[in-house]
Amino acid sequence: MGKVVVTVEVTDKNYAAFIESLPGCISTGKTFRELKSNMAEAVAGHLEVSREFGDEIPEPFSGEYDLSFLFCC
Repeated sequence: MGKVVVTVEVTDKNYAAFIESLPGCISTGKTFRELKSNMAEAVAGHLEVSREFGDEIPEPFSGEYDLSFLFCC
């Protein structure tokens, strides 16, 4: 199972996250739990559209993967 690092930034009002290996795949949430759910949905949508357009899918996403949340900033 592939491990995908999700970079999380905490602001005064919410959480924001992105995945470096999926440019443009970002999400936010008022709570960390909401962010995790939103990011999983964002990744699924990003991959679906990428496949529809024939874009290359990065290695960790070609099979099963886990999202690993890394807090920064």
